[in-house]
Amino acid sequence: MRQLILTLVVATTALTANASPPWRFTFSTQAPATGETAVTAETTYTPDRHYGYEPASALNAAGQPTFFSVDLPEGNYRITATLGGPQASDTTVKAELRRLMLDAVQVPADGSITRSFIVNVRTADITAAPGIEPGRVKLKEREIASEAWAWDRRLTLEINGPRPALQRLEIEPVRVPTVFLLGDSTVADQGGEPYASWGQMLTALFKPTIAVANHAESGETFRDSLARRRLDKILSVLQPGDTVLLQFGHNDQKQQKDGSGNAQTYQAEMRTHAERILARGGVPVIVSSMERRSFDAQGRLKPSLLEYADAARAVARDMKLAFVDLNAMSQAFYAALGPERSQAAHPVNNGKLDDTHHNNYGAAQLARFVAQGLRDAGVPVAAQLRDDLGPIDPARPLPPEGFHIAASPGHTQLRPLGD
Repeated sequence: MRQLILTLVVATTALTANASPPWRFTFSTQAPATGETAVTAETTYTPDRHYGYEPASALNAAGQPTFFSVDLPEGNYRITATLGGPQASDTTVKAELRRLMLDAVQVPADGSITRSFIVNVRTADITAAPGIEPGRVKLKEREIASEAWAWDRRLTLEINGPRPALQRLEIEPVRVPTVFLLGDSTVADQGGEPYASWGQMLTALFKPTIAVANHAESGETFRDSLARRRLDKILSVLQPGDTVLLQFGHNDQKQQKDGSGNAQTYQAEMRTHAERILARGGVPVIVSSMERRSFDAQGRLKPSLLEYADAARAVARDMKLAFVDLNAMSQAFYAALGPERSQAAHPVNNGKLDDTHHNNYGAAQLARFVAQGLRDAGVPVAAQLRDDLGPIDPARPLPPEGFHIAASPGHTQLRPLGD
């Protein structure tokens, strides 16, 4: 039986207050070089150590702990990974809360390949900025518990895949443009299988020249974004030219039922977001909410969010903002697959199909549609999309049959907030 031994070598200066990046990690059985510290698979992360495998981390297919963390200040980091080993390997890398970075990178035996990607590390602290009072994002209970990795002061990498093999790792802080995401559960990082969002998949579609910072959260609306200071957090770190994708609607629609809002208040709150982003030199992009999966007895789609999609389009038109019509693209996607095959885009949990949220397949397709929407709208950041994406047509989606992304450890029976 093949046994892959991973020894992590960390530059000790990376763990001191006067550290000088880049921080280099070498997975090797050889003795560490001068100035490096060997870390075995048994080395568990502690606050005093500042690095190590997460306590009780599940084992990956190589028999090693899946999650490795290292303390880092808030910011964007370029991760350069060299993959490969004595045996043929197949490695998937995710970051923080299951943000897909490298998907199924295959390397032949005794070979190696180097890939880079950008990870955004953040905390809930809001620093003072023009028009922004210092404070903290008002996190939900689940963000403090099961979603804590999205907000802590460390980078967490998930090393996964059917035959993972990581030789080397280098981490360096970088100043690159950032794409910020604000939205609901269909955008937010979902912490456990079988749920996923397009925000978690969009990270893998950009070149290693862009950071994606996902500030979306399940169950939220434009109003919640303001009240919980999520927009303030983004504005406190946003640099001129950064892009902010705004996609709410599913939960905003509920405000009609409770009498606290309607499509007009939705538009007003959307305008507030866009105006504040523009004032900071950012590029707001309005994204209409994807449809819920619903067909009538004749196999025809039954749209449920058209009023909110039209409202979003109107704001984008009036304010001359880029608009990504994910609502229309999702309808074309579902129609192309039909009533039965379209079920493959949604998770089944506790024996019940969830027609609102998505699994890895559905989330990956929606991320591709968002990428195409950025292209079609001429958003400058679209130039940083990977060259190998090729044409993307929602009416001709990638088939669900044979689609696979390495599943993360852990399964949740807790449905994301919102509907």
